[in-house]
Amino acid sequence: MAATVSFLSDFGRVDEFVGVVHGVIARIAPEVRVIDVGHDFPRGDVRTAALALLRAVQYLPEGVALAVVDPGVGTMRRAICARTPWGHFIGPDNGLLAPAVAMVGGADAVVSIENPELRLPAEGATFQGRDLFAPAAAVIASGQATIGELGPAMPPNEVTPLMLPLVDHRNGDAVGEVLWVDHFGNAQTNVAPADLTMLGLSPGDDVTIHIGAVGYRLRWVAAYGDVAEGDGLLHVDSYGQIAIAVRGGRADERLNLAANIAITFARPAGGNRIQIQGVKPDV
Repeated sequence: MAATVSFLSDFGRVDEFVGVVHGVIARIAPEVRVIDVGHDFPRGDVRTAALALLRAVQYLPEGVALAVVDPGVGTMRRAICARTPWGHFIGPDNGLLAPAVAMVGGADAVVSIENPELRLPAEGATFQGRDLFAPAAAVIASGQATIGELGPAMPPNEVTPLMLPLVDHRNGDAVGEVLWVDHFGNAQTNVAPADLTMLGLSPGDDVTIHIGAVGYRLRWVAAYGDVAEGDGLLHVDSYGQIAIAVRGGRADERLNLAANIAITFARPAGGNRIQIQGVKPDV
């Protein structure tokens, strides 16, 4: 029985690129089902797409993960396939696959995809999602080839890692970072509930967050409905991280948040909780 291919990219939906990759897989292995995990990630943003794959993989059917966010396409960067307890991961060796591979238990075999018989002939080298990665995903998912037939083996420890920021506990505060902003404007951070617990904070407490020189006082709640319409809040999101949100609004717009922005979480110094409608500083 053919495995499922879960496909993620930064190709967007305006051009034909996503459909072409589907078409290549269907022509090689028409029995293979393809799930579109997402294709509207920022162009060339490897970290954002890698984190999306990391979040998604635990909910995807075991099989083949085809991920193509590849600002180095056509250069000497390697194209790889990694075999894990979950299945196979196929994509560029630029850190895109590394977090999800680690999440599912690591790779016991990795190859550099180089077999010319298992790729589409093309004059250009800038659409390897079509010419290299899609054929590899199709033959692996359908069982027409094994990982060893894709190309020469390489040590798993040579796969390019993705460096993710760690939470820094200093001066009684927790300094983290916005990892991503979702479609609704909610900002997920790398801060976990345990990091706030280390500050002596608990769900239901007020927390001061500092964004640059400006601070805002928000309540740590379980759900959006626990605060008034338009108020800001902190909550544990569906992936277990602390997220910043605004009920009925966009936290990214109200607080000028974006990926990679540093956030300091602290115990409140006093005063009233600030409603985000007015975006008043708590300093």
